[in-house]
Amino acid sequence: MRLDNKIAVVTGATGGLGQAIARQLARDGASLLLVARDETTMVPLADSLLAEQQGALQQFFVVRADLSNPADVDRIADHCITVLGGVDILVNNAAVQGPIGPLETADWQQWRQSFDVNFFAPARLCQLLIPAMKKRGGGKIINISGGGATGPRPDFSAYAAAKCALVRLTETLAEELKADHIDVNAVAPGAMNTRMLEQLLAAGPQAASREYADALRRRREGGTPPEKAAALVALLASSLTDGITGKLISAVWDDWEKLPEQREALAGKDLYTLRRVGKPRE
Repeated sequence: MRLDNKIAVVTGATGGLGQAIARQLARDGASLLLVARDETTMVPLADSLLAEQQGALQQFFVVRADLSNPADVDRIADHCITVLGGVDILVNNAAVQGPIGPLETADWQQWRQSFDVNFFAPARLCQLLIPAMKKRGGGKIINISGGGATGPRPDFSAYAAAKCALVRLTETLAEELKADHIDVNAVAPGAMNTRMLEQLLAAGPQAASREYADALRRRREGGTPPEKAAALVALLASSLTDGITGKLISAVWDDWEKLPEQREALAGKDLYTLRRVGKPRE
């Protein structure tokens, strides 16, 4: 019950990773506001969490919202403040793939919409909910990164560029909010067999030529379990990682189970950050 009496918001709550995150946070004792476009999936999820609730005071709420609509984003924050009375944990998980293929042939409206969901909506939720976190004495913001955030990803320019921007926003907010005891981190969940994999395969080998064969193999053999990233999110949401902020942590490649022991070693260091490779900074 590491998150007992905490209130968490999870966007994209009906996807494979979103559901795994919601279930893990609920198991750790948090009350949840689930956000997604599909209410028919979200309500049964909330009902199942309620049936398995870990604490008598746990509550589960749902808000149907389209994160590409700024009014819906504002409505989420208003619900957190007026109905829930605040928020302790914000998990910006919702994402869309965006157009697949070279930039020169991409549908420009879809390209921009990818940024609306993958970057502008998380940034706006942070802006609106940070004051509520400050009133509660601190908080945790966890942004879900994705393929292309740390290196080029041809044929996925909108998704990759938006996720890179989200990681840099993570690092920037971490510096702005240190004195307010609000930790801001990003999680790279790994290649999972979720809806985005099916969208990649549906685009075909011509649009996603560089990744199509690997996607076929991953669907056949299985990808990274969403529960792995969900466990990392729950750890970052807990007091065990207080003071660890401004980091991009891989659920697959990093030794994140030992994060609580690495707090002092990570402070002020470039480890788990986006940096140009050059002369090491002392």
